[in-house]
Amino acid sequence: MNVQDEQFMRSALKLAARGVGSVEPNPAVGCLIVKAGQRIGQGYHKKFGGPHAEINALADCRTLGLTPQGATLYVTLEPCCHVGKTGPCTDAVIQAGIARVVAATLDPSAHANGRGLEQLRQAGIAAEVGLCEQEAQHLNAPFFKYVTTGQPWVILKWAQSIDGKLAYAQPSSESRWITNADSRSDAHRLRRRAGAVLVGINTVLADDPLLTPRPSRGHKPIRVVLDGSLRTPLTCRLLRTARTSSVLIYTRQASIDANPQHADQVRRKGAELLACESAGNPQEDTSNLDLSFLLAHLGRCGVQQVLVEGGPRVAASFLRTGQADEVCVYIAPKILGAVGTAGLDEPMASLGSLLALRQVEIKTFGEDVRLSGRLPRETAAP
Repeated sequence: MNVQDEQFMRSALKLAARGVGSVEPNPAVGCLIVKAGQRIGQGYHKKFGGPHAEINALADCRTLGLTPQGATLYVTLEPCCHVGKTGPCTDAVIQAGIARVVAATLDPSAHANGRGLEQLRQAGIAAEVGLCEQEAQHLNAPFFKYVTTGQPWVILKWAQSIDGKLAYAQPSSESRWITNADSRSDAHRLRRRAGAVLVGINTVLADDPLLTPRPSRGHKPIRVVLDGSLRTPLTCRLLRTARTSSVLIYTRQASIDANPQHADQVRRKGAELLACESAGNPQEDTSNLDLSFLLAHLGRCGVQQVLVEGGPRVAASFLRTGQADEVCVYIAPKILGAVGTAGLDEPMASLGSLLALRQVEIKTFGEDVRLSGRLPRETAAP
């Protein structure tokens, strides 16, 4: 492989990134077809259930009136060789007469893991893997974690002022949000990526959120509430919409036993109750709830990404127990001072050691700043 190969693969990675937020729980994949040094087709996986990147790139060739026979196909993930929502991409690549395939990384899924490339080789196609592998795995880190461990990728998201406040002390229609509309729109993009959106009971009591992505584009993540003492109001918007969009309340078995009537009413609203046997102070709604038990349950439900939108205590719980993979913070250029509340300082003081983010990215939305980064692998739950 040479410098030109790398340039073409980086272009394919840029194409793949366009699908983030629309293809989950599938991976984001990009594809570029090159013949005699010229790009003759390109495509990416645009939405869950739709044609894969290779199919779109081959279709692009036909649209341009060009033939891919004898060309090189650059793809950011090993082509699939199984029948899912679409047919095998390997069959289409073989039928198109592609001479060479360069894949950034293998697909570690049980139905793939090198089988796609081997099928191409058996058909006489030169198949190579490993070019820009780290970048490709970074792009689809939630997918890689889920298919190799069965555990969802956990993103902690919050918005704050520059003096570390997460909310106004007295919310009003004029001052409901700290960040601007563009930041909030980007946060909804995170919700569309997630299979579950999680908050603590205090957020439910204070804000009565819906936790749905807007616009939804048909995606409905499971809405999860950490509610150790089972205080979720029957009249809250989450329970009023539980039959149209799933709600999971994670609580203690002792809280269900102490108030079985309320538990039954919650279930009749259409919500699921998940109970753990954790001990601890019954007045504490998030402490001593076994987060690994919850994440394992969500993984079995097919949830690949969990977006944690709870307050500082919820975020600190995920950090303290090593259950978070990524942090995404929206910072508004405001100093709230006495009009702000829910500061980060006290909950985060419970963290026992420094956590330095890696692969940090900074993006602006007007005057707001979004800072995101991955947590070190050793902090992740086993």
